Amino acid sequence: MATSKTQKTVICLLRNDLRYHDNEALLWAHKNADFVLPLYCFDPDHYKTTWRFSLPKTAQYRAKFLLESVTDLRSTLQIHGSNLIIRQCQPLEAVTKLTELLKPVAPVTSIVFQQEVTYEELNVEKALVEFCKKSGIHMHTIWGSTLFHKDDIPYKAKTVPDTYTQFRKGVENQSTVRNLIDMPKNLKPLPPVKGELGTIPDLKSLLNDSEIKEVDQRSAFPFMGGEQEALSRLGSYLWGTDSVAKYKETRNGLLGENYSTKLSPWLANGSLSPRMVYHRIKQYEEERVANHSTYWVLFELIWRDYFKFVCLKYGDRVFYRSGIMGKSLPWKHDKMTFKLWCEGKTGVPFVDANMRELKETGWMSNRGRQNVASFLIKDLGLDWRYGAEWFESLLLDHDVCSNYGNWNYAAGIGNDPREGRKFNMVKQGLDYDPDGDYIKTWVPELAKIPGAKVHVPWTLKPGELRSSGVELGVTYPNPIVIAPEWARHTSKTISGKKPSNFNPRQKGVDFYFKSANNGPSGSR
Repeated sequence: MATSKTQKTVICLLRNDLRYHDNEALLWAHKNADFVLPLYCFDPDHYKTTWRFSLPKTAQYRAKFLLESVTDLRSTLQIHGSNLIIRQCQPLEAVTKLTELLKPVAPVTSIVFQQEVTYEELNVEKALVEFCKKSGIHMHTIWGSTLFHKDDIPYKAKTVPDTYTQFRKGVENQSTVRNLIDMPKNLKPLPPVKGELGTIPDLKSLLNDSEIKEVDQRSAFPFMGGEQEALSRLGSYLWGTDSVAKYKETRNGLLGENYSTKLSPWLANGSLSPRMVYHRIKQYEEERVANHSTYWVLFELIWRDYFKFVCLKYGDRVFYRSGIMGKSLPWKHDKMTFKLWCEGKTGVPFVDANMRELKETGWMSNRGRQNVASFLIKDLGLDWRYGAEWFESLLLDHDVCSNYGNWNYAAGIGNDPREGRKFNMVKQGLDYDPDGDYIKTWVPELAKIPGAKVHVPWTLKPGELRSSGVELGVTYPNPIVIAPEWARHTSKTISGKKPSNFNPRQKGVDFYFKSANNGPSGSR
């Protein structure tokens, strides 16, 4: 039967909302067209190098996770009577060609997508706005990446507070998290047009790289990308293991799957809706227990929101050397020292263990992120943007707002700056890895050093080093820096005394430095 030319198509451009559940952009398209064309573009700009330090913008781990997420989304859309159109080009090029192709059969009347807040994404949106104006096509945008909707918080973009506490109290007291959106069992069909759906590239071709590492079995994040895996993890962390009820006590852990939620990579590319997390936790609180731990997961989700709204307020300033506060500080540019930090060869075991975990798996704990950032900035004095770009390249859960917002904070040029705030690498290691189990997992050349002494190998006697199979400067590097304050804690390791169980207040976000958004973003 011939298709009427009056039938309408809506293109739904998916970027950092790679899910079917709670997806307002897809629902809007479904309600406003005869045909819905879900589109995902593997934008070549996302796989170039960073412009300051020439690092891969999207390295292997997040690229693999993204491919898994896109594959899962295509399967889910097929279950719901649709499919996912794939293109390997910039969104404007894909939309232009598809619009032309559909003119004779089911013309495109609208384009819908989720809004973003940072430079590169906004440039994509501006290009689409211009195209729609010239083509007489309606453009509709959705706000869907945060827990609290932009229209529901008690602040305008330019009045978002410069302290998290004030922001949190405002939204907790005056805002409500919206309900999950009911999605249709079957989405409106694809338009009747001949042509390729498009193939999902493999990892080697996407990265143009023949050397792809095998998955490291030591990883604390052994999960796949995609909506189904995200929902499975959420269910397991809540009802399967009740780990959420202990989150506040375990969130500073270093080893294992369940010391933290591990939800941030799925939140980052939108495979998981933050509202889904919120409402499932509220359900868990009603059915099992509500305590400080269940609240604290929501507390961290609000941190994630906060960095989104900070970037909305300050725009490109979050990427500036001087940060959102415009503070000029004397950063060093020493690429050799930076390389040692990246490779986990600084000679400071707690730093090296965390950096090696990141390099080999794309994951690092919140506690680790805070420490290695402090070490890069405060102990080595390097430009904070080195660290931000390295995290952007490697992290599974990279989110531009959380990443750069947290690095601004760590460097003292962002929100809630604390002058002189610095982590003590030895004390932090003793507090969170008292017996050195984490260090010995990731720095195996130190595995035979007994107990807490592994934190300070440079203080050991020659005989102790020999019996442990360690030769400083040969099998393991001498420290590139020794901060004077470390000496206050080395006596505990030498005497064999157990370190204190001091647990300083964590500052950061379990959903990033925390993190969460689809890969490369922003003017960086």
